[in-house]
Amino acid sequence: MSDILMNKEQIMEIIPHRDPFLLIDEIVDMEVGVKVHARKYIREDDFWFKGHFPGYPVTPGVLMVEMLAQAGAVCMLSKPEFKGKIGLFGGIDKAKFRRQVVPGDVLDLEVEIIRQRGPVGTGQALASVGGEKAVSCEITFVVADNK
Repeated sequence: MSDILMNKEQIMEIIPHRDPFLLIDEIVDMEVGVKVHARKYIREDDFWFKGHFPGYPVTPGVLMVEMLAQAGAVCMLSKPEFKGKIGLFGGIDKAKFRRQVVPGDVLDLEVEIIRQRGPVGTGQALASVGGEKAVSCEITFVVADNK
């Protein structure tokens, strides 16, 4: 297990998400505004397993995309000029779902910012378990004022 750079409390100082919708547990590595590596520990008691699916717990793909977006938001909103702002989805492209993610898995969430112009940017995102790809996509984001 590698050292953590930020725990949940520190993450909540940067992004406005709160339980039950704060979907990342820790940041393990980050180059502010460039790339981030976060983790989510998939637990049996995660809220979505009650209904997705009873007797066959699978993490919804859209929630894994949200986990990637939250990791990317920590990376971008850590930039001094974006302090106190919020990251919003602008688009999701090239999404591929390759592996089921189940209780007990450790989901590694990696986002690299590949384009940015002002408050709009795109991140190349990959979620994996033990080096095996689970989800890949491009996430377009907009940094906005947090009203």
